[in-house]
Amino acid sequence: NGAICIQPCSPSFHGETSFVCEDRKWQMLSDACASLDVQSLFQVRMLLCTLACACNFLGRQTLLPCTFSLEQREMADFSCIIPDILSSPAIPGNIADIVELLKKISLLLSENVTRGKMQSYSRIANHILNSSIISNWAFVKDRNAGSILLDSVNLFAGKLLLRNGSESIQEPFIATKGYSIHRNTSGKSFDFSMEFNSTGNITGHVVIPEEELLRLPRASKAISVAFPTLGVILETNRPDPAVVNGMVLSVSLPEELQNILLTFEKLNKLEQAGAQCVGWHSAERRWDPRACAVRAHNVSAVVCVCAHRHRTYRAFSILMAPAVPRSSLLDYITRVGLGLSILSLVLCLVVEAVVWQHVTKTEITYMRHFCLVNIAASLLVADVLFILAAIVHNAALNYQLCVAATFFLHFFYLALFFWMFTLGLLILYGLLLIFFKITRSVFLAAAFSIGYGCPLVISILTVAITEPKNGYLRSGACWLNWYETKALLAFVVPALSIIVMNLIVVIVVVVKTGRSSVGEGCKSQDLSSMIRVSKNVALLTPLLGLTWGFGLATIIDSRSLAFHIVFALLNAFQGFFILLFGTLLDRKTREALRMNCFSSRRKWGLEK
Repeated sequence: NGAICIQPCSPSFHGETSFVCEDRKWQMLSDACASLDVQSLFQVRMLLCTLACACNFLGRQTLLPCTFSLEQREMADFSCIIPDILSSPAIPGNIADIVELLKKISLLLSENVTRGKMQSYSRIANHILNSSIISNWAFVKDRNAGSILLDSVNLFAGKLLLRNGSESIQEPFIATKGYSIHRNTSGKSFDFSMEFNSTGNITGHVVIPEEELLRLPRASKAISVAFPTLGVILETNRPDPAVVNGMVLSVSLPEELQNILLTFEKLNKLEQAGAQCVGWHSAERRWDPRACAVRAHNVSAVVCVCAHRHRTYRAFSILMAPAVPRSSLLDYITRVGLGLSILSLVLCLVVEAVVWQHVTKTEITYMRHFCLVNIAASLLVADVLFILAAIVHNAALNYQLCVAATFFLHFFYLALFFWMFTLGLLILYGLLLIFFKITRSVFLAAAFSIGYGCPLVISILTVAITEPKNGYLRSGACWLNWYETKALLAFVVPALSIIVMNLIVVIVVVVKTGRSSVGEGCKSQDLSSMIRVSKNVALLTPLLGLTWGFGLATIIDSRSLAFHIVFALLNAFQGFFILLFGTLLDRKTREALRMNCFSSRRKWGLEK
């Protein structure tokens, strides 16, 4: 498993094909077999370029007519190689060679890009962007080929000369439009309607707001390029399951312009298909949600406001994450559950403060209630931060705020689990080490080290290791990254480990409390034992965080809405469960509350 096999191509091709062994079967990894020769194509281009230059020179020196027309001389740079390219099959090896060819043309021949040059360039690019051959891109050896193509097209199209103040060049799978702009121009827009596949067209719309045009110190030009199929190519290298759900719109604007509005028609118009506006980070070669924010959203289209950065963000699109089911019921459960959880945790802390002196008279009860207060406080802060993180994650300019929210969210959720772990250890101590006593000062030192020390170390290490590589945050949310850096493991591994340990604690409690005394065997006593065991399990399950274990079901089957609803119900209402099982159903706490109420009534009556 994992072995690599390399085979040569057939005699009519050059290159090699690579296979990898997966599940005892050879799977194609990359196919570099090509029939094109980029070097020879460039030599032909150079020869024709030389002939065209000689023709121009002779025409000026001898006043003889030149056999090259003006249009032919404009296109002589590379139009002559188009027939060879268009007649070649768009196999992975040829795709890689054509991408390399377009890159060389962009670097060497991008001065004075006329309409003829742009048409020739677009015809070549269109050949490898055809929707019928997109699947071949998955086997191109260079996984960054799609990004290289995007950068090459942007570089070349950005040098397009505009005749009469505008230009429009359209092929089925790549379209270029350009306009002259200045500060007195009313808001400028680019409209694209292009074929995506045989079933129909897809549209895109670029708007430069009028207030942005006022920033221009002089007349400039704006170029936009639309790619209906490039998004599928770029996502083949993306590790997470989010898919591009619209065309890719690329813009080349003056540096003074900072923000633009883009409207994307959705490919997948399902109601539950959420949308996220993103920009292509040209240096890191990934979709970045920090570049854009959603302005408006409906079933068929999304309006994005995006930050145009000449060196960073020049291409934009929308993403859809199909793996996570979107449901109004899930949103409702989350909102109601979090609201009730926060109120319950506040009430829990108030009750604990009221009855503290009455319920902490012994060492073991002091330790238990101390753990309960810290569990409630950690979850309360985590729930509030969860809401704040949801508010800021869509803002393109709030990256640092999102990092801070994620750090503290990570820390307090870990603190919740480690305090639940401390409570589990305390229960084992009370059950198994009956004759071993620990002092309050030793307990407090150990509890704080476990409850807050361990989460702090894990949180700091996580952000310190992943943030310098821009791998701390996941795409589309203020939470830990999974697909690029696996930063989420810094939460999942400790949480699951603690859930397993606390599950062992519950099993020990069940075994200890389920034993019948010697000589006891009647049905009423068995029933009493079962009720006692069930009560202990019900009390301990939310306090020890066992409900979070159901999250494994959402990982195993991430598309199941039922699993997500159960998980949301169990965890959104965890604060309410802690109030109910940890405080209100505790006998000593209820007695302390009654005593407190009785003393308050007496005091009020005497004063009256």
